[in-house]
Amino acid sequence: MADLPTHTIVFEILTRLPAKDVGRSKSVCKQWYALLSTQDFVRIHCSRSVVSSNQRVLLIDDLTCSVRPIISNNNDYGPSSIVTFPFHHQNNDVSILSHLNGLLSVCLNHTYELLLWNPTTTAFKRLSTPDSHGFYINNLDAIGLYVDADDDYKVLHIKRRSGVLGVYVYSREVDSWRNIPFITRQEYLSPHFNWSAGTFCGGTLYFTVCECWIGGTNVVICFDVNSEQFKEISFPPVPSNGMVQGVLVNVKNVLHMFASTGMFEMTINLWTLQGDYWIKVLSCPPIPPI
Repeated sequence: MADLPTHTIVFEILTRLPAKDVGRSKSVCKQWYALLSTQDFVRIHCSRSVVSSNQRVLLIDDLTCSVRPIISNNNDYGPSSIVTFPFHHQNNDVSILSHLNGLLSVCLNHTYELLLWNPTTTAFKRLSTPDSHGFYINNLDAIGLYVDADDDYKVLHIKRRSGVLGVYVYSREVDSWRNIPFITRQEYLSPHFNWSAGTFCGGTLYFTVCECWIGGTNVVICFDVNSEQFKEISFPPVPSNGMVQGVLVNVKNVLHMFASTGMFEMTINLWTLQGDYWIKVLSCPPIPPI
């Protein structure tokens, strides 16, 4: 231990602290503030926090926000602690659109503004600009939060406005928006298609895109965050005799989808993505109508 540099010892200890204690530690000295603000520290601290004992659920109800620990051994929640919104908002005003490593992309419903918010440190950043970037409209737009190969946290914003498409990327490091091309089938940009929020997994953002009627087209759009190229892969082979919906989940950096279909009786199956193909891993009993 005596041969280890002090910087290494401090780094190894601080990356194992709870997030709230890390926030408090920033005020110890300038050196610690600089260390705890680096992307390397954030990345390693997040990787060491992904254990069952550290999992929390964030609940937003009207004007209040609370965090409750998840007790994994009995599928219950622990006592809640109140989180104060650091920005002005109204009743039922805050919608969570995407999340990554404790960072949230949220929308203020009364102004349509996009924000990045860290509930643990209470730090936030407004993404709206005078030239109309950073404004989100529900049921028309899609948001994905990701980190690229340079550890820069970014937001992908797909905007549909009266037949006009815009795809934009916000960089936290540069603190600006820029436009990128959308190279795939243009019909997916029609309001007849519902886009999910983006799910980040293995260097790619994934979106489900489902047509709004029975028997419609359902696909998954993939966005490579380093090449910034879009591509399309197939949806799991679910029956098309009812409304189809897919919920994407990143489980230990492997993409999964809960795919549901049906009209009165619903069927839900769990699929995992291997390459560009879906493998069924779990079938649930049909859910009868209520």
